[in-house]
Amino acid sequence: MHKSFFYTCIGVLFFCFSARAQQDAPFTYHMKNMLFYHPGFSGTEGITQITALYRNQWAGYQPTFDDGGAPTTQLISVTTPVYRLRSGFGAFIVNDTQGPQSNLQVQASYAYHLGIKNSKLSFGIRAGVFSQSFDFDLYRAINPEDPVIQTGKDSQIRPDMALGLFFRSEKYYVGASFNHILKSEFDFGIDEVRNALENHAYLTIGYVHTVNFDVKLEPSILIQSDFNEYSFAVGGLAYYKDQMWGGLTFRQSDDVNVLLGYNFLKDKSLSFGYSFGYVVQDQDAKQPTTHEVLVSYQLPVNPGSGKKVVRSPRFRH
Repeated sequence: MHKSFFYTCIGVLFFCFSARAQQDAPFTYHMKNMLFYHPGFSGTEGITQITALYRNQWAGYQPTFDDGGAPTTQLISVTTPVYRLRSGFGAFIVNDTQGPQSNLQVQASYAYHLGIKNSKLSFGIRAGVFSQSFDFDLYRAINPEDPVIQTGKDSQIRPDMALGLFFRSEKYYVGASFNHILKSEFDFGIDEVRNALENHAYLTIGYVHTVNFDVKLEPSILIQSDFNEYSFAVGGLAYYKDQMWGGLTFRQSDDVNVLLGYNFLKDKSLSFGYSFGYVVQDQDAKQPTTHEVLVSYQLPVNPGSGKKVVRSPRFRH
């Protein structure tokens, strides 16, 4: 049996995964998208928050043949506390398109919150489904007569699960999680192209430093690994009067990003953010710019909860 189709798929998948560093979608605004990485984050901010993100990576990328174009990602998430159970709930939907492949996740998280003096330690679990879809017509086969070549579009859905911890205080936070612990496999009926979701580990560390009454700084780092390779994103945001922010991030072996944002409404509950990324490595194989847009809204606090709201650049509790 010919192996050309198998090698073609492996080559394309290798390019996608090595270029994106991980099977999971990357985000510049990782510090404002904690739920995607850490199920233990669910409800820890003490508010109900809805977040939407849109990412256009390598904007304007034109391949030498039609393979679906530049990677794009859309995400919608919600997180809310459940005070009576000393816990929190979270959920997200993310659609990540990488050329001929699309990954769709629908996930729900639950976290139990353990109070430690003025801090909080959360134990989180996440469960949901992970769908992979391929447009096989966008692949170029080495041997078009290979009998195992597929045509058209196909998709498969598999269960997915993650576990993690999240610790936070008013000044700093640390999150650790292990994703895709079921290692679900996708084969589309062909054993030779069997592809499994690899275990992913994430570690996030951040610190909020008050410079003066008006200015706060939030440096942070995200380290991720599939236990074969790792990557990191490091940077920081500066907040002015909790109203606007700006900052820089650097993603290892990929890009440098400028982040800007503003909080609207009287209670600053509506946030808008934008990031501009510039590729610093392997520009010949990519377009140099990446754009990401963030919109989030914090629902009014229920007066019956009995919880006082304390504002900071990252947390309200």
